[in-house]
Amino acid sequence: TVERVLTDNGACYKSHLWRDTLAASGIAHKRTRPYRPQTNGKVERFNRTLLDEWAYQRPYTSNQERTEALPDFLHAYNYHRCHTALGGQPPITR
Repeated sequence: TVERVLTDNGACYKSHLWRDTLAASGIAHKRTRPYRPQTNGKVERFNRTLLDEWAYQRPYTSNQERTEALPDFLHAYNYHRCHTALGGQPPITR
């Protein structure tokens, strides 16, 4: 369940449609501080990991095949992949 969304201050996240869509779903919108890229560090690292270890890990025959591989990747990432920031433990240990 999505409770809140953290975004940068891009124009697409300032639109009335974005605001109204989140409000209709009861989702809180939080923005990062301007000129503070460190806030996005974790998500940027996760995006890089997605690219390196899932999206482009191997050639897929279709986007559907790639999408079907995502749950297995997320399970491995959260339950089995060691994370240096967690002392070599997977995120599920937290």
